[in-house]
This record gives sequence, structure tokens and C-alpha cells, in this order.
Amino acid sequence: MVYILLADGFEEVEALSPSDALRRARVEVQLVGVTGMTVTASHGVKVLADVSVDGIDPASCEALIVPGGLRGVENIKNSPAALGAVRAAFDAGKLICAICAGPTVLAKLGILEGREAVCYPGMEGQLTGAKVRVGAHAVTDGNVITGRSAGTSWDFAFAILSALRGPEAARKVAEAIHYDGLQI
Repeated sequence: MVYILLADGFEEVEALSPSDALRRARVEVQLVGVTGMTVTASHGVKVLADVSVDGIDPASCEALIVPGGLRGVENIKNSPAALGAVRAAFDAGKLICAICAGPTVLAKLGILEGREAVCYPGMEGQLTGAKVRVGAHAVTDGNVITGRSAGTSWDFAFAILSALRGPEAARKVAEAIHYDGLQI
């Protein structure tokens, strides 16, 4: 199961592109409500979560995704349950993914220490301990994947799919949606 944390103010495409790509490859995904079961994204889109943050099943977790959106990221940082879920998944060796402002959550938890990472341009100073790869679309370093921004959300999604199910699964989905920029 892949869990995607949603808090009011999250960036729509950064959460839903990975959800879409993974579901096309038949990977189980649950949208996790951090600030409630109906979560309002940064541009007013309301999304119904599948499970609350307290309903995450650590035993079934393959990966956990933190989308960006400044207000959404702040809401995640202010949620002990959300931070605990990220930390527990990381400590269990699961795939941890964050995009845009989301990698600052990982930095806050010390997860990026000594790792290569990317984030929204201008936020690099908040990636304490990371080796920042300015300009990269998506960066994989061990069990941590980071993405730059909304505009690179498909690159981020395919990096996650490739890590979970292999490059061929990512290629198949990319071809099915006529995505021409795949670089894995």
C-alpha cells in the first residue's frame, strides 16, 4: 500500500499524479486525510481521503508520499500523527517520497541528512543536511525520492513507480499516457 498524505493546502497535481500513475500500474494507493477526511487543496479542489492519518497500517505500507503546497506542508509539520507516520515508515525502511515544499518535512525529521535531494527552487536552504541537486526533476537516493515542483510531478511519479515496480512498469504507464519525458 502506498499512502499519500493530504493536508489542507496541498498541491493537487503533486498528490494526484503519483496516485494516478501508481493506480494505472495496479499499485494500491490510499489518500490519507491529515486535516480531515475532506481535504481542500491549494487551488480549492476538494478531495475525499480514503483513510485518516490514524488509520495508516504500518504493516501494509510500501511507501509514503508527502506532496507540496506551502500550507499543506505546514499542516503536515504541525501534525504529530503525520510526522510520526513519516518517521515510522522511514525507520521501517519503506520508500519515503516528497515533492516541492514536501522535502522540508523530511529535513525536519533528519531523513535527508547526507542524502541527495531536490525541492522547490528557493527552499534549498531548508533542506538541512542534504546534498541539494538544483534543477533536477526527481532525485532517488536509497529509499528516499524527492521531486522539484508541480511541473515535474510526472517525473516524480514515475521515479516512485520505478522504485516500487521497476523501470518497465514505469515505461508502460508512460507510454499509455503518451508521456514523452521519461528518463529512468
